[in-house]
Amino acid sequence: MSADPREPIMQQIADELIKADSMYIFPHMVADGDALGSCASLCCLMRGLGKQADILMEDEVPDNLKFMDKDYVTIVDRDTEMPKRDLCIALDCSSLDRFPKREKMFFEIGDRTACIDHHLTNSQFAMVNLIDPMAAATAELMYELYRFMGIELNKEAGEAIYTGIVTDTGNFKYTNTTKKTHIITAELYDLGIDTKNVNITLYQNERPQKLKLHSMIMNRMEMLCGNQVAMSHVTLAMYDEAGAKTNESDGINTALRDIKGVEVGILLREMHETEIKVGFRSKEYIDVSKVCERLGGGGHKHAAGCTILKTMDEALDIVRKTITEVMEEASR
Repeated sequence: MSADPREPIMQQIADELIKADSMYIFPHMVADGDALGSCASLCCLMRGLGKQADILMEDEVPDNLKFMDKDYVTIVDRDTEMPKRDLCIALDCSSLDRFPKREKMFFEIGDRTACIDHHLTNSQFAMVNLIDPMAAATAELMYELYRFMGIELNKEAGEAIYTGIVTDTGNFKYTNTTKKTHIITAELYDLGIDTKNVNITLYQNERPQKLKLHSMIMNRMEMLCGNQVAMSHVTLAMYDEAGAKTNESDGINTALRDIKGVEVGILLREMHETEIKVGFRSKEYIDVSKVCERLGGGGHKHAAGCTILKTMDEALDIVRKTITEVMEEASR
């Protein structure tokens, strides 16, 4: 059996983690289950080894992920002063624009920098970068790293890893799910993880305000490209009207993609008057990471995103034009 080609870089990451007595851990903004699950598992295990470790975020932990915050998370912004530590490590971040308010901090408050990620479009912005686009989730890659390092996982870290895997594979429905994914998940069961409680917290714990917001967004759905594309948008005013949090629009692009006959689902989210986050999801043949690259973003073949620094109306026009061009090219 041939050696794992990732071993040299895994050893470099392991060396960084071993020699660092203190570290800050950076997930991407609007952290999802994979980002926070990866970070929580690392924070838990590093603290268990007697190291100083904290997760630095620029927004609140989503309600359905708060069970992983065991006093790990510090909310910061670009003006926050933090004492220096040995290492700053970014997890599930493909580029620096995935944590814009903490970008400067990432390079200034750590003597060394590292990144672990599974996005094909990763820009390798850190001193040491472990990137594996074949991993179903960054959490899956973290699990392999812990095994490589000989670190024994506990139930808490196991549930965080499970959260990252189950959310980034769409409950094992997405094409990124592999035999390895199922084997790792089976090994997590040996830790005694409570999958029933995790899944209830993740998927059966919705606020009425979130459901109202989703209804408002779906009512604004438009069908494009012969009904092969379903697109909608959400504004700050809509969040206010529904009484919803900004992270409670998550998952709509997936719901749009899941419509019969639709290949691509798109959701545009207003972050500020001239800052629009766009999330793409595809079903079979459209590589949305390449669509997002045209718009300055990136991601995976079937899940990607970008930021458009325009008004919502301008961003909608740009996305309509771009996805129409892509769908026409695909049909030739």
